[in-house]
Amino acid sequence: MARKRRLTGEAALNAAYSKTDHAPLLEAWGVDLPDDLLRLALTHRSFANENDNLPDNERLEFLGDAVLGLSVAEQLYRQFPDRSESDISKMRAGVVNSHALASVARELDMGRYILLGRGEMRTGGEDKTSILEDTVEAILGAIYLHHGFEVARATVLRIFASRITEAPTTGLTMDWKTVLLEALSEQSLPTPEYETSATGPAHDQEFHSVLTVEGRLTTKGTGHTKKEAEHAAARAAVGELRKRA
Repeated sequence: MARKRRLTGEAALNAAYSKTDHAPLLEAWGVDLPDDLLRLALTHRSFANENDNLPDNERLEFLGDAVLGLSVAEQLYRQFPDRSESDISKMRAGVVNSHALASVARELDMGRYILLGRGEMRTGGEDKTSILEDTVEAILGAIYLHHGFEVARATVLRIFASRITEAPTTGLTMDWKTVLLEALSEQSLPTPEYETSATGPAHDQEFHSVLTVEGRLTTKGTGHTKKEAEHAAARAAVGELRKRA
């Protein structure tokens, strides 16, 4: 008996996409999207690469990241008029960091809709923080393209409402060292090492921390205390890992 040939390219994409009812996903987001745009938003590069290098969701992710950042920044600016620039910057990081976005994806049960390559499927890609984060941003990019900025912004404010309201407590006190440890563990990387020194007189010292991860990653941070400097370095490292994911 002849062995059934595995589908590739557009045929594989259409077959994989059609296996799932996407109505619950769109209902959770509170928007409608055409199949071609939603399919693209859900296509991870691992699936695209395994199927004749199909288009993936990274360009949509780029748009969604911009929409998300501006929408949250403006809302924080308006909602917390007495906060300083440095405060609202930290608050924004607390709302839109990779773990916050992945948490949103899990709440919306997005993992089961993402189109993944076989390797990612075998290693639990549907629950990987970086993949979930990217897909949230890709969906926002798709909403922006189809509906325009106002609808995309309204969607962000609805989906992230509680996180924006809680930003003064989560953003300003975020434990970046813990966030970094989780990110490193997800990528099977070792724990970081910190080398921290101080400059200036005893009553007005500035601390400088250099963080390294087995020679693969080096970031720096400064602060008025050793803890602040290490957290600044950890925050920078989380940003670097996010870029590489």
